[in-house]
Amino acid sequence: MNLDDIKQALLDSYERDGGINHLDGVNLPTQDSVQQLASDYMHLIFPGFFEATGLTKHDVPLLVEDLLRRVELRLKTEIEKSLRFSKAADPAKRAQELTIATLDKLPELRKIIKTDVDAAFAGDPAAGSIEEIILAYPCVLSISLQRFAHVLYTLGVPLLPRMLTEYGHERTGSDLHPGAKIGTHFFIDHGTGVVIGETSEIGSHVKLYQGVALIARSTSGGQALKGQKRHPSIEDRVTVYASTTIMGGDTVIGAGSTIGGNVFVTQSVPQRSLVLVQEQSLKVLSKDHRESADAPDWVI
Repeated sequence: MNLDDIKQALLDSYERDGGINHLDGVNLPTQDSVQQLASDYMHLIFPGFFEATGLTKHDVPLLVEDLLRRVELRLKTEIEKSLRFSKAADPAKRAQELTIATLDKLPELRKIIKTDVDAAFAGDPAAGSIEEIILAYPCVLSISLQRFAHVLYTLGVPLLPRMLTEYGHERTGSDLHPGAKIGTHFFIDHGTGVVIGETSEIGSHVKLYQGVALIARSTSGGQALKGQKRHPSIEDRVTVYASTTIMGGDTVIGAGSTIGGNVFVTQSVPQRSLVLVQEQSLKVLSKDHRESADAPDWVI
């Protein structure tokens, strides 16, 4: 086909295969605006860390005022788009109310996020400084954005909360749903592959390693299960090691427990439990004395 044929085939598909095009509808939030909103928010939470030039205390009031005005405008714009999409009544007025309600939470969010940074520094002997945590640890971005998005989620804002956390997911490899309830002093070490589902509840002083998944059981219920508790609860002071899956809305990991790596948990665990996989064993062989002379050195 030539370009004209391809164009016509695409136009035909837009008419025939609805559902994945948004034509003649309301203006939706844009990924570019959401990413800029996330960037300005991170500057507000961590002043002086992401500026191109040094920042003094004298500069801070003007910087914060400028950032707040930008965040307010962008937040109101994107919330209003989201409300129009959901056909909310008087979206402009409601967007202004929700914007102020969200901005009111920023000082409290900053206080909580400081506990996350402190937990990362306390929990990782490889960390050289608090500055290193903020600048180089992916959990700072993913958790900070989740906490911001969670405020919007609890206020009933559609679309935008998920777009914010998906930006964090894209940047860090950690998929944290904005609906998840997370306590203070939360640390995700390394971060890649972590999944925290919408109805997960996580206490304070919890540490997760890479590849941990807090997920729902896959059922045929689909949308009928919306609003139900589908994901596990993790109580205070729990550590979950790498590549472990914890499944189900009725699964509770008791306070003070440690879950080992590569464990699949589908039932509740009492407080102060140590959960390990018992059946598997590690076998170490000498490469100079193989059980089979023709065994390959490496198999793919």
